[in-house]
Amino acid sequence: MRKTIKLSLIAASVLALTACNQEAKKEQADVKLDTVAQQQAYGIGASVGNFLNKDLADKKEIGIELDQALLMRGFEDALAGDAKIDEEKIREVLTALDESVRTKQEEKAKVESEKSKAEGEKYLADNAKKEGVMVTDSGLQYEVMSEGEGAKPVATDVVKVHYKGTLLDGTEFDSSYSRNEPTTFPLNRVIPGWTEGLQLMPVGSKYKFTIPSDLAYGDRDLGKIPANSTLIFEVELLEIQNDAEAAAAE
Repeated sequence: MRKTIKLSLIAASVLALTACNQEAKKEQADVKLDTVAQQQAYGIGASVGNFLNKDLADKKEIGIELDQALLMRGFEDALAGDAKIDEEKIREVLTALDESVRTKQEEKAKVESEKSKAEGEKYLADNAKKEGVMVTDSGLQYEVMSEGEGAKPVATDVVKVHYKGTLLDGTEFDSSYSRNEPTTFPLNRVIPGWTEGLQLMPVGSKYKFTIPSDLAYGDRDLGKIPANSTLIFEVELLEIQNDAEAAAAE
């Protein structure tokens, strides 16, 4: 909480210092960055300015829009020793702001989570009707893109795969192909949709999995993967490794 309050105060200070009047613009045009000390000073300001831009944008996105003129006035008054509210009141109002931000973030996350779940359920229902799509008892959906002739792994095996993961709108959130490096992992230490799905695949196969949220990350919000997201993976099973092979590959 104290860290958030300090950041709020820093943000207000930087906003005041970067007020865009004509004189300030002229001074900014003539800024000198010839020495390391000058670059360091400017770098601190730019770093906090970047934080401020994101912080204000994030607040605005959830419906909290701060009066920039009052932010600047508060800084100027405090600098002149004439703040209109004391330190105790400042802590009180900034604590209330933090609580309001947290509440609105939780409300937004709940709405987005419910939306993702509904979209996923509709997509799964439509996708299940497509030719070539098979559905397991758990609800996992898969399509055979190419079928290999190797052995099938069991849950206790370590497997080596190439894969690409996307959201329903096509947004790619992870890909071993992009890293140009296959991934090796114990099959029983990944999301349930992967543990189940890869056991259907002979080595050398490439499958497309559509994984319901309850077989993926559930109601956890992972940033790139919103809560209750149905996920699509294209997975190529390269080989089954024993523990010694897996250890040597790490």
